[in-house]
Amino acid sequence: MSDIADTTLAEAGRTSIAWADAQMPVLRSIRERFGEQRPLAGVTVGACLHVTAETAGLVTALTAGGARVALCAANPLATQDAVAAALAQHEGVEVFARHGEDLDTYAGHVADVLDRAPRVTLDDGADLLVTLHAARPDLLKGLVGGTEETTSGLVRLRAMQADGRLAVPVLAVNEARAERVFNDHYGTAQSTLDGILRATNLLLAGRTVVVLGYGPTGRGIALRARGAGAQVVVCEVDPVAALDARMEGFEVMPSLKAAERGDVFITVTGAPGVLSGPHFARMKDGAVLANAGHFDVEIDLAALRESAGGTGGVRVRPLVEQYRLPDGRSLNLLASGRVVNLAAGEGHPASVMDLSFALQALSVEHLVAAEGALPTGVQPVPDDIDREVARLKLMSLGVELDELTAEQRRYRRSWE
Repeated sequence: MSDIADTTLAEAGRTSIAWADAQMPVLRSIRERFGEQRPLAGVTVGACLHVTAETAGLVTALTAGGARVALCAANPLATQDAVAAALAQHEGVEVFARHGEDLDTYAGHVADVLDRAPRVTLDDGADLLVTLHAARPDLLKGLVGGTEETTSGLVRLRAMQADGRLAVPVLAVNEARAERVFNDHYGTAQSTLDGILRATNLLLAGRTVVVLGYGPTGRGIALRARGAGAQVVVCEVDPVAALDARMEGFEVMPSLKAAERGDVFITVTGAPGVLSGPHFARMKDGAVLANAGHFDVEIDLAALRESAGGTGGVRVRPLVEQYRLPDGRSLNLLASGRVVNLAAGEGHPASVMDLSFALQALSVEHLVAAEGALPTGVQPVPDDIDREVARLKLMSLGVELDELTAEQRRYRRSWE
């Protein structure tokens, strides 16, 4: 039995899903094949993902392949209630997600999905697998494996693996080549700025944007902020990433120094407390704080309240809380410190999620087909899956590739 906000929203949800589906040709082609071959017949899949129109494309691909799917939200503020209603009412999916649900409800919904005893899990932050190992070890025997969509989730799972606690194979979808190029560099970069602009209606041109973290996502955000006319400062702890940022033409400096310069701050590190009390003490009046990391820990919210004399923020726009400091300065927190591209925007464009969710669908198929043959622990998505998704995307764009000649193939195999 699903737990959703409003069943009457189902028709509006179907319209949203159809709009997204029209922009996801790769996933559609996989869904058609799954419908013919039924590679997931009888398999229960538990998914903890952002409940959006794009995610619906993945869910319907899995059900077309014969899977029974139970879905909960990876982020309460990202849930689209109309999509949840459509999936529950028309697609036979058990959905446990309500926009804005509190933490207790969120935890209860994760438990609801696990109560279905999934054989495969799909995670966006590792909450399903972490909770399963910690609270429901009885389910491990029937678990084939899982997939993980985020860097933050992979950090958690690798920590479990290092402690000898991870008992199943997990495919690192977030680290697939197609995922890194499209989801992180293009998708999160665009949708992060989109979320900030929707929440604030700021003009970026002429402002100083501080990007904390210069991985694939941070690099994309920095490039697009510069393209919008902003001066961009990068803060990093990794010397190679910092050097890359400097060679790209960005200023690179410690975060405390950048705190004095920035107008807009965007955290994308996967680490807690990236912006904290000492940073807030140095920031300009009116500075904007946004988090693009998965968990709401990168901006130290307790320190922000303490900096404001122990009081909370005042909501000055629907997704902007203004914290007034004793010296008269104000700091503006977006989307309560949650991942801004989903909490304040609509997340990645459907054409980006087409590749991400195609990787997820083929990874689930691979886990089921290889049941018992894969080692435990985090491991890469097989290269043939990565290449197949890229091939299907190119085909949908009408792009053709060259092929190596027989002589070229021989040359590449030779050591002489």
